[in-house]
Amino acid sequence: MLEQRTSRVGRWLRARRVRLAFWIAAAEAIVVWAAQDISRWTVIVLAVVAVAAYLLVGRDSRSDTIRQTSWIFAASQLLAVIAAILAFILLWTVIVAVVAFAAIALLFVFLDRR
Repeated sequence: MLEQRTSRVGRWLRARRVRLAFWIAAAEAIVVWAAQDISRWTVIVLAVVAVAAYLLVGRDSRSDTIRQTSWIFAASQLLAVIAAILAFILLWTVIVAVVAFAAIALLFVFLDRR
């Protein structure tokens, strides 16, 4: 049984929207990581725009395709923000670990009495 106000493309997108959102977010995270021109702030601004577009236009759109596309866009951008924040936290965690290991190594070197 088909839902009212749906289209073939909309149904196809709805069936795959979570998977598409994750793939788009993963690709965007790789681009942000690889390209130094694109900052985390760009990802955050894009996520704000995507969520606003979904809430203001996409959610109440008569077009099923627009509704599903705007949902995928908003979800993928929010996932990309999470990836950017995790990358920032992990980067700092790695830096702190390297500094700690270097400090411990210096202690061993300076405390060696031979």
